[in-house]
Parts: sequence; structure tokens; C-alpha cells
Amino acid sequence: YISMADKVFTLAELAQYDGQDGRPAYFAYEGQVYDASSIPNWKENKNHGNLAGKDITDALKHSPHGAGVIEGLPVVGTLG
Repeated sequence: YISMADKVFTLAELAQYDGQDGRPAYFAYEGQVYDASSIPNWKENKNHGNLAGKDITDALKHSPHGAGVIEGLPVVGTLG
């Protein structure tokens, strides 16, 4: 049994989770992959310019909100 949190995503796999057409909205931050599907802004594939399906580590480091915006989001895997 492999839980979803043990899944290792490539950037190409992560890109499939773009929040569009009913797909989940995932993003990577500091090597962890988070599920942001429960946040309405991510369902439209846009959250202050950050796109689901991407590694947003650099963008969050320069964001006025900082990494606090990801607190409580489920981790679904790692970026490998």
C-alpha cells in the first residue's frame, strides 16, 4: 500500500493537476506537493498569479503572505 503522501511527482505529472476542468489543483512548495483544490481561487487555476500544477517556491518566498498561506493544506506527495 502506497499512500498518496508517498507519491513522488515529476514536474510533468504535477502540471496535470492544474485545477481546470474538474482536475485537482496541486502545487509544489519546498519539495512538498500540496492539494489546494478546496480553495476557490485555485479552482480557476489562478491565485494571485500563481498557477496550480507548478512549483511556486520562489513566488511564495516573495509573496506578501509568505508560506503561511499553505498552512493546513493537505500534503499529497513530494516533488522529485
